Amino acid sequence: MGSWSLRFLAGLGLLAVLLTCCSSEVNSCLTARSGTCSDCLQAGVGCAYCSEEDFGFPRCDLHEKILAHGCNAAYVIKATSKQTIVQNEAINMNLQRSQVSPQEVRMTFLPGETRELDVNVFAPTKGPLDLYILMDFSNSMKDDLDNLKKMGNKLATVVQEISSDYTIGFGKFVDKVIEPQTDMRPDKLKQPWPDSDSPFSFKNVIPLIKDVNSFTAKLQKERISGNLDAPEGGFDAILQAAVCKKEIGWREGSTHLLVFSTESAFHYEADGANVLAGILPRNDEACHLDENGVYIQATKQDYPSIPTLVRVLGNHNIIPIFAVTNHSYMYYLKLKEYFPIAEIGVLQEDSSNILEIMRDAFVSIQSKMSIRAENRPKAFGAQFLDSSNKEVRYGAFNFKPGEIGKFKVKLTAQQKHGEQPVCKVDPGDKEGTIKVKPTTFDSAVNVKASILCETCDCEKTPTLKAKRCNGKGNLVCGKCLCDDGWAGAFCNCSKTSGSTKDQCIGPGMTESCSGRGDCQACGTCVCYNPDQYEGPYCQYDKTQCQRVAGILCNDRGSCVMGRCACSEGWKGNACECSKSNETCLDNKGKICGGRGKCVCGSCQCPDTGSGIALSPTCEPNFEFLRGVCEETRKCVQCKAWKTGEKKDEAKCKDCLVEVIMVDELKEREEVLDSCRFVDEDNDCTYEYTVETSKDPTNTKLLAEVLKKRDCPAASLLWLLPLILFLLLLLALLLLCCWKYCACCASCWQNCLALLPCCRGGRMVGFKEDEYLLHQSQLTSNHLNTPMVRTGPPKGTDVVRWKVKDNVHRVPSHPRELMQPNPDEMIQFPISLRLNRLFSENLSRPESKDAEQLRQEVADNLNEVYKQIPEAQKVQQTLFRLQKNAGKRGNYTIMDTVLSAPRRAYPDIVKLTEKNVQSGNFGDLKVVPGYYTVATDREAAGAVEFQEDVEMVDVHVPLFVKDDDDDKKQLKVEARDVPLGIATIAKRFVNITIIKEHATSIFSFLQPKYTYSRKDGVAHIPISREIIEDGRTQVTYNTQDLSAKNKKDYMSVQGDLSYAPGETEKIVPVRLLELSEKDGFLEDKPIKQFVMDLSNPRQGAKLGRYPRTTVTIADTQEPSVMMFKKGNQNFSTLDQTYPIPVVRSRNEDSPATVKWRTKKSQRFDLSGSLKFAPGETEKNIVIEPFPGSVQPETFQLELYDPSTNAVVGERKNTVVNITEEPRSPEIAQMQSKGYVSPRGTTPGGRLLPPGNLKAKATGPRNIRLNWDPPPGNPVGYKVKYWIYGDPEKDAKVLDVRTPQAELTNLLPFCDYETRVCAYNSMGDGPDTNIVSCQTLEDAPGEPGRLAFNVISPTVTQLSWAEPAETNGDITAYEVIYTPIDDEMKPVGGAKKVKIDNPKKRMLLIENLQSAQTYQYKVRAQNSVGWGPCRDATINLASQPSRPMSIPIIPDIPIVDAEAGDEYDSYLMYSNDVLKSPTSSKTPSVSGDDYMSNGRWEQNFLFPGGSTTRNLSASSSPMSTLSSNYKGGAGGSFTTEMHTTYMTGPGSPRRRDMIGGGIHTTEVLMRKRSENRGYTDENIRDSIVIGDDKFPDLNARLSPGVPDTPSRLVFSALGPTALKVSWQEPHCEKDVLGYCVLYQLLNGGETKRLNVTNPAENSVVIHDLLPNHSYLFKVKAQSQEGWGPEREGVITIESAVDPKSPLSPMPGSPFTLSTPSAPGPLVFTALSPDSLQLTWEKPRKPNGDILSYRVTCEQLHDGGDMRSFNVSGNNAETSLTVPNLTENVPYKFKVQAQTTQGFGPEREGIITIESQDGGALSQYNSQSVTRRDVFQMSPEMTTRTNVSHTMINDPYFSDGMMMTQFTETGSMVSRQVTREVVQRNVTGASTVTKRMFYES
Repeated sequence: MGSWSLRFLAGLGLLAVLLTCCSSEVNSCLTARSGTCSDCLQAGVGCAYCSEEDFGFPRCDLHEKILAHGCNAAYVIKATSKQTIVQNEAINMNLQRSQVSPQEVRMTFLPGETRELDVNVFAPTKGPLDLYILMDFSNSMKDDLDNLKKMGNKLATVVQEISSDYTIGFGKFVDKVIEPQTDMRPDKLKQPWPDSDSPFSFKNVIPLIKDVNSFTAKLQKERISGNLDAPEGGFDAILQAAVCKKEIGWREGSTHLLVFSTESAFHYEADGANVLAGILPRNDEACHLDENGVYIQATKQDYPSIPTLVRVLGNHNIIPIFAVTNHSYMYYLKLKEYFPIAEIGVLQEDSSNILEIMRDAFVSIQSKMSIRAENRPKAFGAQFLDSSNKEVRYGAFNFKPGEIGKFKVKLTAQQKHGEQPVCKVDPGDKEGTIKVKPTTFDSAVNVKASILCETCDCEKTPTLKAKRCNGKGNLVCGKCLCDDGWAGAFCNCSKTSGSTKDQCIGPGMTESCSGRGDCQACGTCVCYNPDQYEGPYCQYDKTQCQRVAGILCNDRGSCVMGRCACSEGWKGNACECSKSNETCLDNKGKICGGRGKCVCGSCQCPDTGSGIALSPTCEPNFEFLRGVCEETRKCVQCKAWKTGEKKDEAKCKDCLVEVIMVDELKEREEVLDSCRFVDEDNDCTYEYTVETSKDPTNTKLLAEVLKKRDCPAASLLWLLPLILFLLLLLALLLLCCWKYCACCASCWQNCLALLPCCRGGRMVGFKEDEYLLHQSQLTSNHLNTPMVRTGPPKGTDVVRWKVKDNVHRVPSHPRELMQPNPDEMIQFPISLRLNRLFSENLSRPESKDAEQLRQEVADNLNEVYKQIPEAQKVQQTLFRLQKNAGKRGNYTIMDTVLSAPRRAYPDIVKLTEKNVQSGNFGDLKVVPGYYTVATDREAAGAVEFQEDVEMVDVHVPLFVKDDDDDKKQLKVEARDVPLGIATIAKRFVNITIIKEHATSIFSFLQPKYTYSRKDGVAHIPISREIIEDGRTQVTYNTQDLSAKNKKDYMSVQGDLSYAPGETEKIVPVRLLELSEKDGFLEDKPIKQFVMDLSNPRQGAKLGRYPRTTVTIADTQEPSVMMFKKGNQNFSTLDQTYPIPVVRSRNEDSPATVKWRTKKSQRFDLSGSLKFAPGETEKNIVIEPFPGSVQPETFQLELYDPSTNAVVGERKNTVVNITEEPRSPEIAQMQSKGYVSPRGTTPGGRLLPPGNLKAKATGPRNIRLNWDPPPGNPVGYKVKYWIYGDPEKDAKVLDVRTPQAELTNLLPFCDYETRVCAYNSMGDGPDTNIVSCQTLEDAPGEPGRLAFNVISPTVTQLSWAEPAETNGDITAYEVIYTPIDDEMKPVGGAKKVKIDNPKKRMLLIENLQSAQTYQYKVRAQNSVGWGPCRDATINLASQPSRPMSIPIIPDIPIVDAEAGDEYDSYLMYSNDVLKSPTSSKTPSVSGDDYMSNGRWEQNFLFPGGSTTRNLSASSSPMSTLSSNYKGGAGGSFTTEMHTTYMTGPGSPRRRDMIGGGIHTTEVLMRKRSENRGYTDENIRDSIVIGDDKFPDLNARLSPGVPDTPSRLVFSALGPTALKVSWQEPHCEKDVLGYCVLYQLLNGGETKRLNVTNPAENSVVIHDLLPNHSYLFKVKAQSQEGWGPEREGVITIESAVDPKSPLSPMPGSPFTLSTPSAPGPLVFTALSPDSLQLTWEKPRKPNGDILSYRVTCEQLHDGGDMRSFNVSGNNAETSLTVPNLTENVPYKFKVQAQTTQGFGPEREGIITIESQDGGALSQYNSQSVTRRDVFQMSPEMTTRTNVSHTMINDPYFSDGMMMTQFTETGSMVSRQVTREVVQRNVTGASTVTKRMFYES
């Protein structure tokens, strides 16, 4: 093989590698071109690999491209996926049960592949039904229960109507039996109301049974019960009814309905301290019904959340029906929206209509079906399509029961999951069984889907040391894989061998690599731009293949090695020939109309010789000319009647029209056209039709002419002299009457009345008395109000009119009393009728005719109205026609706007009327008798009745404004007749406008769109903004502008129907390809059409864009980008080096190109240059390094342009930096501009520049381009000003080139510009004004923040829209952060995004009480986020408004603790126990310090910490005593007596103990799953504080770091942990840290060194789940290592039973430490008894057998009592009787396990009687609790808390919440809340206290 061919193939191989890196095509196969055959097949759908050895193109590509490049089909390797239907039993409609078809399908997918499956579903009309009634049994529902008992027979009838196979069941609920939900007094627990049962949470009374009589009988035995608070515990009941499938009796295959009847709101998870009794554990979603059907875990776990209910009911196929009363209806209406299918009905007060609700709800449910794809692996996406292939959102279909519903499910396999190729992810994420089913069905389509990751067999059998690879490599799948040190396609080149550029010069070439690449080793060329150049010598340009109409390879192939590789079905050098003749068929299905030949997919038509153009399919194309009638008119005249221009026989013979005379013409629909003309020779009207001949061989047109013509009667010209004489006589008579009569007007009219033609007189007036309009149906701000004239129609009458707005308002109306400012500048709309006929061009504002006339109008009107003081120039000039305007209907109406002071209105009216009467506005000719001048509240004008005109329209403005009254009235008055004899009859007309509140607003998303003809279809979205949901409609239709129907596009019109919740629909408009004749036009006109919205129904309105303009763009050639000059010279004095890059062609689209420096000693730079639409030149700006500027020469290179651009010839430029003075380019750029002297002579002035164009290039930039005028202009002056400002205030920019860049403009603002040229003779004239709007920019900060304080922990935040939106606001973000008095954050910032920009409000719950927060709000538009508006507030210092019941508001709601989910939090302290391997007793890391009566407590949220103060000195009752004993085995006792009172928080400060600072830190841990391992997803942390009291006598060596003051553990996953710490105090700089960790039970100690002192955290990924670790952290300085901070931590998570060290994917994980029994909770039952409750230890050492409880008086007043409590429950209770008032007792609780007794939990409690009386007298009681925890060494903390009741609006009836802490061995400090409920009986008070976990 020759060396040339070897280099050729080597170059191709390397080119294939480079294409992988550089290609920007959207082709997934390209990413695998440098990989293996298997990589290719796994790259995506459609990828194939060519294993042919001699294949010279990239081996991995799309299958069709591989074949097009010549690969033998036998060597093509590709993967094929399959779809197999395993089970497909047809739906049997006779079976009355839910069915789906098919039942089982297997699908394999290639990465990126999409498959569709047709699915049939069937829901029977009377299928099996399970109906479970769940009823509120609180006392308020007593009459409802009585009515239900009476409905036994009716209930049976209703159920039988619904189903023939039914079961019915009944359950009841009240609420949790615990305060404050339930009255816990013994007598009330027994019977809360007369004739009632004991309270309960939920009971399954009647499981689902078929016997209605038995159901009714059992229901008769039920009695009502009762509770305290208004919301009920129905959520507990719903969840139990759903999950207890066996106990309730739900059947497989039946429809499950749950009727939920109540009149109250609901409790839900984390309901708040004012409502809940503090049930801490989250609902476990398990069934907990005992043998009697009673829910037994109600008081031991929380209510379920709303998302939990939605998920659980969906999983069990249960549809809820909410039957609720009026006052709770809104809560459940909002709740209903969370469920895929649910219904709601309004109960009457006694529930007498519950059966009707059930019947109506079932009928509604039967018509709905929500389809879901359950158990879908992560690598798959699912969509649902209806029968018309439109996507149905949320899978909501309306299928009728009893009929088979059809839909499609579209499954898509992703190519990547995250950043990882899909073939690399876990098997469970890319394969599984997807259940496609309606939510109410048990049956489903089981789709076993998997992603196919094929491998190539040829990789398994490589040819080692293959001969083709010269023995230096292996041949694998046709490709050489070279050994180390060898390269080339055949491994024939050593990498160590040298190379010369001569090896890279091909035959007939002079430059190395054709000047387009670098010559590498072995003579291999590496092209600079592989996207453009290819070949072994880079000799082929991919943009230089043959083109058709400027389109490369006709867009039907690709340019490969200088030739077009055509796609299937196309051929030719430019792929211009279609192999099909379908494109040659005409409308009748004939090839080329039977007249021509089909060549290359196009018709070659014969020359008809008639001048009639033919269409691309050889049909007569009259639309291209003047129309069929106009083209055939002269020929029909000459052949049928021997008249017209062609009546000479010679001319008539050339006509290609065959004429047939007929008695009756065919219908218009049957022929090409129907024509009617007047013969100019004899004034006869003749008619005919035109059609093509049915004979294919006859190319003539066939004209059938009606034999009968309509000719006028004989001429009456002899009467003309007589008529002229009589008219002259009449004129003399009238002149005498006017001249000599005493009363001119009276005599004038009397004289006219004497005439026979005018004897009756004339009257004018409005046609109607009143108009009633609905604002939502208005399509214009004007109403054409008809005015009629009666009597003799001879002569002209001009009628002046006026209209006034808001005449319905009385003078005392508040808005009428507010008189407007007379000096206010307002806009005066003015309308005139120009003495100029209207043309279609004038309707297009951008047309040349409209622009010229607009300029003429502006010049003349500005000249006239300058007489008005302070008047500005007219603007917004438009032209239109006025329908029903008499004989002037085809004259142009001009509408413009004049800005002037309000007081100028009368003067403007007089001046306008004066000029209209004269017929001239300056040099502008106007038609007398018509004008309109308006303000914002009144208008005046005139209309003209010409001779023989009986009716004209008055164009009345309606003054529609946003602040209009709901019903307003306008009065239009015909004032007088200044010209004419008519009298006014009906003088007034009233217009009433009713302003409805729109239910929906329809609008296009944009005012204009651009589509390419290549797109084939323009998809126009029409959006709907929902204000009140429901069904609604709107009409759409298209209209021609420059684009013509059936030539450029296919017109569409119709109605769009929007279902409830639907917000957007797409209207497709088909775009047609250019005709062959248009395709060859070089300057193709812009093709545009418009689409309009109209006739909104059901209370909807049209919004911002009721019309959109669609531009059809033809395919354009790519932009060419290159350096402006080959060399750039700069000085060392220049501060920057701007290197210009220019762009040509296709300038209206954005384009990018990358650049980089080459051969530079100091600069190694690269970047990207982006050209915005309209930009033709940009600079690459290089800033030299300060102080190091040296003379140098380097190069800049352009490469890797975007797909719509190429790099031109000057892809490189040389930059020279010299020590010469400042370069002239920079000097000119930094100059202030040049102002030329104004010429003094009229000669030599320049013409205005031409073709001024303005394009916004940024939010503050506009780029101007124009054509220079003839002559030699020295420069140009650019004037620009804000639209609406006077031009005299314009800024002027002086430039020397015909382009300018306007900078420092306002974003999203309209500007007007002019340009003039100047020379030595002065300034030339200005161009016309050109307007341009700058692009959007980031918005400004929002307006003021307002706070509606609901409670000390709940606030409603609202804000105003930014003053500078700089675009359309799309979203807001609220950030709130806890801060201290120095405005420093003390906790993590929380962010909430609000996607609806109209809802500028947020409800924030569960904030920390008495904590100061900083709130920030910022806005977002299409550009990005703007700056924040911030405010700081402490809710405790603000007046509050309590919120008594939970709601689901319309505004966004967020939980400050739970983020945006319905998850609760647990609270753990920082006392993490650690047990070193050498110690068998636990030690405590961190204690409480209190001084000066203050306790400081920190809460650490995920991502940070926050601090709040609880003051212990806020009342005179507060006391604090401390006793410290040091040494091992000693004791530490703290006793505190505190009274908490609400009020403003104490000033924050940090308390000092012996010179040290201490804070107690508590973490809020969220109980929810965590599937991420990043910092943003941290869900769990534990904080360790100081180890011990500071030893004031012990001092470290100077310069040695202290112990890190805080250690924070944050769980990132079941095996990942983030360890953070705070920098310790050190007199010298800290150099780094060391982190040591090992298993607690021994093992290898691992060490991590942190050498960067700025880093204070490490992430560890190799931990074992459920294993305890000991961590140590210490700091280092120059003086050595400091002491260690230690902590023990365990990450608990679910693990695989088969592999205990492998966590279950997706399982939740938590941090934990060992613990004793939970904190002791005391509830006073009477003066001598209480209830003691505690929780199970978190990690007991062995299985718990029982608990030992001891009780003794604290001060040795009696014997110790002991109790043994058996059980291993999560929570255990014990009632202790025979206690004594006012005596403190000490209780101890120990758990006994299989290993012995564990540590004790102690508590001290006193039942105090404040007045010493007995409980029987109902005197005031209080409970004081003191907790002591026994430790080893002994450490005791005693906390004595009493309470003072205060009146706080947040707590009803004296309810109060306080917080305190207790210390426990082996457990984190628990934060406990106390709720005090006071019940008043007579004049006495009973106080109960109940403690619960937060």
